[in-house]
Amino acid sequence: QVQLVESGGGLVQPGGSLRLSCAASGSIFSIYTMDWYRQTPGKERELVAGIGGSTNYADSVKGRFTISRDNAKNTVYLQMNSLKPEDTAVYYCNADMTTVYKGGLTRKVYWGQGTQVTVSS
Repeated sequence: QVQLVESGGGLVQPGGSLRLSCAASGSIFSIYTMDWYRQTPGKERELVAGIGGSTNYADSVKGRFTISRDNAKNTVYLQMNSLKPEDTAVYYCNADMTTVYKGGLTRKVYWGQGTQVTVSS
């Protein structure tokens, strides 16, 4: 069974930092891209940062957040600095992967369960 498990969320004061991790496990054949999204109540989930052959960021986090990836560990990280109250959200990772399924290969996007980030004094 393929899983994405996020960790590292929590409560932090404005201006502080957090590092999120998302580890993929299971019968993984190949990972193409890994992304971080966030969602607040009543709003659509938005892309925060992505990494594949290159990286991309939402304008609202450029210069403050850094996405990185450890391919040997099938893990993606999101280093978040200079956090603001408006960064408060549930953060989700996803991965576009090819996995082994019933003796063959299948490609789909998997999602983690989410981790809460709260920025407040």
